Amino acid sequence: MGGDSGPRLCISAALKFAELNPSVQLTLVGDRQQLTSIQSSLPHQIQIIPVDEQVKMTDRPSSALRHKRNSSMAVAVQMVADGKAHACVSAGNTGALMAFGLHLVGTMPGIERPAICKAVPTRTGSCWILDLGANLECHAENLRQFAVMGDALARVAGVTAPRVALLNVGIEAQKGKSLQQEAAHLLESQDNLNFTGFIEAGDIYRGGADVVVCDGFTGNVLLKASEGVADLLRDSLKQAFVGHLGFKLAAWFARPVLKKWAGRYDPARLNGASLLGLKGIVVKSHGTTTEEGFLAALNVAYEQALNGIVDRIAAAVGRNNNTEMR
Repeated sequence: MGGDSGPRLCISAALKFAELNPSVQLTLVGDRQQLTSIQSSLPHQIQIIPVDEQVKMTDRPSSALRHKRNSSMAVAVQMVADGKAHACVSAGNTGALMAFGLHLVGTMPGIERPAICKAVPTRTGSCWILDLGANLECHAENLRQFAVMGDALARVAGVTAPRVALLNVGIEAQKGKSLQQEAAHLLESQDNLNFTGFIEAGDIYRGGADVVVCDGFTGNVLLKASEGVADLLRDSLKQAFVGHLGFKLAAWFARPVLKKWAGRYDPARLNGASLLGLKGIVVKSHGTTTEEGFLAALNVAYEQALNGIVDRIAAAVGRNNNTEMR
């Protein structure tokens, strides 16, 4: 029920996902009237759970947790907690989703707070950034835990020795606030991490690290600014080919190149951020995403379930927490 477009977009993305993955069972949780009206047209692998309540984007997380335990979001997260679903995907209220995840699913041992994490494209591949908005204020131990989880996620994706860096205003050792200084000290003492020091925002996209750690306020600003730049570039390219006949011909010949570019840098295709640290898979979709974007978020959840990401992160956290500090 979440997101700017409501259930229509989520349902159409689910139908496409079901067609591409016929062995996967999907459950749609949402408004009783809207879902029951389409039930007869759904394929056998999609079932519905009708509810009469939903979390609004304006609801405070604490209020949703207390008063909306029968909402579509709460019921969907509860299915993960009860083992009835391998993953939950929502485009709704981020704070409420985190609150339900914490209360219903819980965090794995050794993790105080979950972090929102997603991969962004870089000049050399991908970089996993966390936290992207779950924890606006953090302390150094939170950042250390984020680093361990990001390292585990990057390893699942095939990076053998992920370079882990702390986002800062400069790369010099004396730069940053006390949070960055204290977190750097903790990470330098972590034997199982390839900590490379501080990184500036611009160097992320140059491929300067495989995992970048920051507090949720900084990460959310970074993410939204990056998405805005991507939108600007896309719109600028469209405008550049409008008007003159020669430009239109150039656009026709450039279609293969532009399609390849869009496939790598279109924010919709990069949609789907994980709430790492929970004892189950919960994926947050951007509220303004398209059908293609919600499909991408479903794919993120599916791939994490197939790869047993929760068990892998729990094992990594256990190893790092038991490691003797140098």
